Amino acid sequence: MIDCHTHLWRVGEHVGPQFLEAARRAWGATPEAVDVSPERHTAAMAGVDAAIVLGFHAPYADVVVPNDYVADYCARNPTRWCGFASVNPVAPGAREELERCHQDLSLSGLKLGPVYQNYDPTDERGFPVYEYCQRHRIPILIHQATTFPPQAPLRYALPILLDEVAIRFPDLVMVLAHLGHPWEAECAVTIRKHPNLYADISGLHGRPWRFYQALITCVEYGVADKLLFGSDFPFFTPEATAEGLRRVNQIVEGTPMPKVPAVVIDGILERNPLPVLGLSG
Repeated sequence: MIDCHTHLWRVGEHVGPQFLEAARRAWGATPEAVDVSPERHTAAMAGVDAAIVLGFHAPYADVVVPNDYVADYCARNPTRWCGFASVNPVAPGAREELERCHQDLSLSGLKLGPVYQNYDPTDERGFPVYEYCQRHRIPILIHQATTFPPQAPLRYALPILLDEVAIRFPDLVMVLAHLGHPWEAECAVTIRKHPNLYADISGLHGRPWRFYQALITCVEYGVADKLLFGSDFPFFTPEATAEGLRRVNQIVEGTPMPKVPAVVIDGILERNPLPVLGLSG
């Protein structure tokens, strides 16, 4: 099992008080729960074969994880950790920083979060970053889903916005985080249209009814084979995510509601996202 969505950050150093306060209000998060040292990340990933480790450049949301910090950690165990850089595509020097991360730091992908970075993903100022990723086959994991910081503009989080990006950059590989929650159906029809768009299931099992609905929607639209396993650690562990996936049908036990097929559940757990995204694996 490979976890395609994990975070590495220190409270106070990378995660600031505004983000922490928003997380506390939303779901009672404590600084200790959010804090992820290298040692804690390594221990939490003991049960998976490999993990994607995400940078996060979102000063607007009070979170900045330097790309060099992620690269240093991933270099400790390059056979297990796959590092993703993060830039704000519309900020000056974004493409150049991405090139540095790709060429000098050996980071393999890019993490974006328009809702956290306060930019419209269809803004043409960001297109040089998309173009660089497409040309160099760098996959993007993008947070096109809701979030809790009050300043985050939800209008930038809609999964359908990536339809325009995918039309302009048809060879660009993108993973929509959290299956576009709570716009899971919108996410499903968007990834159905575009061969190089995928979604991960991270963070969804904590809302069992929505999780069940999302997976059934993906089955009905024929895109269940485009779903990747991710935990969103530290918010959830790989073990909790896997168990939530295995138990997804419990919410409709004893009813005539359709079940998520076992082959879909097994496929998500066993699918290796690295070769799917054009990375080694």
